[in-house]
Amino acid sequence: MIRLRRPRPVDDPERGSGSIEAAIVVPALGAFIVLLIFAGRVAVAHQSLQSAAAEGARAASMERTGDAAVQRAQDVVAATLANQGLRCSSTSVEVDADGFTAPVGTPASVTVTVTCHVDLTDLMVPLPGNRTITAAVTSPIDQWRQR
Repeated sequence: MIRLRRPRPVDDPERGSGSIEAAIVVPALGAFIVLLIFAGRVAVAHQSLQSAAAEGARAASMERTGDAAVQRAQDVVAATLANQGLRCSSTSVEVDADGFTAPVGTPASVTVTVTCHVDLTDLMVPLPGNRTITAAVTSPIDQWRQR
């Protein structure tokens, strides 16, 4: 038995629905992809900052004086961020080296805080131009080492 398909009438209510669906779905899909790129860029920047702050705090805790610790932390953070290829429009490194003034035998620590303004203008969408990300890491100073 052969079935013949009936031709669609000209005034079919389903006609053009594919175009309307595409007009709704394509921009939503595009916005979702841009949102994923935005979230990925921010997550990678946060992980890079966390790593740089940890490296800087560890390097600072190995120094003998507070001034040397501050300089060493800033150098290590800058090198770590450069190695990871993180592009920040501005970066600041704050080092709390007050632990170096504590007497020997007293627990002390050094804290490194790194702040980065990640540039998002190259995404070519109406998102804010910068996103500020901050990471702070504290590293203990050997309490029995002479300071």
